[in-house]
Amino acid sequence: MGHHHDHHSAGKNLKFAFFLNAAFTIFEIIGGIYVNSVAIVSDAVHDLGDTLSLGTSWYLQKKSHQASNARFSFGYKRFSLLGALINSLVLIGGSVYVIIEAVNRLIEPEHSDAQGMMIFAIIGVAVNGVAAFKLSKGTSMNEKVVSWHLIEDVLGWVAVLIVAIILQFKDIHYLDPALSLLITSFILWNVFKRLKETLFIFLQGVPEELDLDEIEARLSKLQNVASIHHTHIWSLEGTDHVFTTHIKLKNINRFQQLMDVKKEVKAVLQEYKFDHYTVETELDEETCDLL
Repeated sequence: MGHHHDHHSAGKNLKFAFFLNAAFTIFEIIGGIYVNSVAIVSDAVHDLGDTLSLGTSWYLQKKSHQASNARFSFGYKRFSLLGALINSLVLIGGSVYVIIEAVNRLIEPEHSDAQGMMIFAIIGVAVNGVAAFKLSKGTSMNEKVVSWHLIEDVLGWVAVLIVAIILQFKDIHYLDPALSLLITSFILWNVFKRLKETLFIFLQGVPEELDLDEIEARLSKLQNVASIHHTHIWSLEGTDHVFTTHIKLKNINRFQQLMDVKKEVKAVLQEYKFDHYTVETELDEETCDLL
């Protein structure tokens, strides 16, 4: 029930962010041309990339709700993770573009319309701030990555606002590109952190909040358990985790004993709230084919 609510909420948040960002991007392009601001037009191009990736994330998040079938036996939850990966790459590309533009501005300074910048900066902070706040509460990796798109935009517009205020008093051309470089470096550091987490999940690493050795030790202490092997833990998309193991049993003389062990094993695993778990039991005389 909780997971279903989280996934449904994630889709709604991404949909809201997509339409808000798309409308603002159009407004930004028209406004940037109107006030003759290359900085705002450049940011509009970056926002256009954000809008496209938000649309992709929304689609993939929606796709992730589909039930399992013969082709995708675990369902489509990992499609949400794919959205997180695409967005990380798009954001890195967009940040590189911003860095190139900022360096060019340092080499060849340009005069900006301070008053027009200030008006757009206030609107930009408000619009992107609302969307970022909405997504910051999300639990999926997809929402976390997308929120950095919007946080980048908020910080970018804060920089524009600060520069616009200063330019009202003194025309210092290098302030805008210098602040852009600082903010983009901060964003890239966080995106690489998220990208590392996303790739770790793709490579089926054990989720940080779970201790594989601890779980094996607890199961090994159960009555009639001789040993444990082929234990695997991975995550579907950062929230829903999967567990599999083989348990070698001992001194099983009655069917009821086997049922009791299974019941105890399930009781342990349910404490960790796995989305899926599979347990293979082997009796004394059995030999595991995978050993």
